[in-house]
Amino acid sequence: MLSAVRLKFALLSCVWLMTLDVTAAIAAPRGPVWQVYAIRYASVPRFPVRYLVTGADTTRTLDIAMMFWLLEGPDRRRVLVDAGFYRQKFLDEWKPADFVRPSEAVRRFGLPPDSITDVIVSHVHWDHLGGADLFPNARVWIQAEEYAYHVGDAGMPLHGAIDTLDSQMLFQLNQAKRVKLVQGDGQEILPGIVAYTGGKHTYASQYVGVQTAKGTVVIASDNCYLYENLEKHASIAQTLDPVSNLAAQERMRKLASSARLIVPGHDPAVFTKFKRVREGVVRVE
Repeated sequence: MLSAVRLKFALLSCVWLMTLDVTAAIAAPRGPVWQVYAIRYASVPRFPVRYLVTGADTTRTLDIAMMFWLLEGPDRRRVLVDAGFYRQKFLDEWKPADFVRPSEAVRRFGLPPDSITDVIVSHVHWDHLGGADLFPNARVWIQAEEYAYHVGDAGMPLHGAIDTLDSQMLFQLNQAKRVKLVQGDGQEILPGIVAYTGGKHTYASQYVGVQTAKGTVVIASDNCYLYENLEKHASIAQTLDPVSNLAAQERMRKLASSARLIVPGHDPAVFTKFKRVREGVVRVE
């Protein structure tokens, strides 16, 4: 009888230990773990919220954050999601407050611009693509359909979403074999970084899921402008397809390990929601 009890106890102990092992395996991040930072390089004062959130009060304005994201990973790989802008024509037109060149913002973080290994461009708008050539050693990742739809022969812009200078710059980077074309949805760009499409801010805009120690962070960029889009289930006001944009936002909720880890493209609340690392920089976790 005693032997039978001991055997039962031993079996139960084995099952308990196996359960712990499985639980630990599920909880532990798979593959490389990245650190995610939001870097603010400017603000645009009194921006109309109706251009960000469908159905918003036409009298509301917001000092929106101009930001990009730095991902630090294994093997000294340093990845930017978007690259900001710096061309004088846009400085003159938009008159951003507290502007610093994206390359200088990276330098203030403590990294030389030539240490950036990759730039993932969410879409071709000037304030996300324009600074890509400030990082001389970086490969530039963009959706193949986004590139083909906007950049023509010799870099001529095919549609109005892309600025002429940015189109020429992207074409020249491609000629130099520094552009990597992402072939559609759900593609792992780098280990632990997956690109998704469907937000329809532009023809083939993309957003990324990033594996971190706290789970999957979703960097929405302009596929979701503000937390308000998520909270009110409101599509972004500038989209080619509101239904697709709402579907993308719902997908972000499923991809992210928590709603907290969805990072919108221009919400100043990002810089109060997360822990400050230094002026204009927060760590997303």
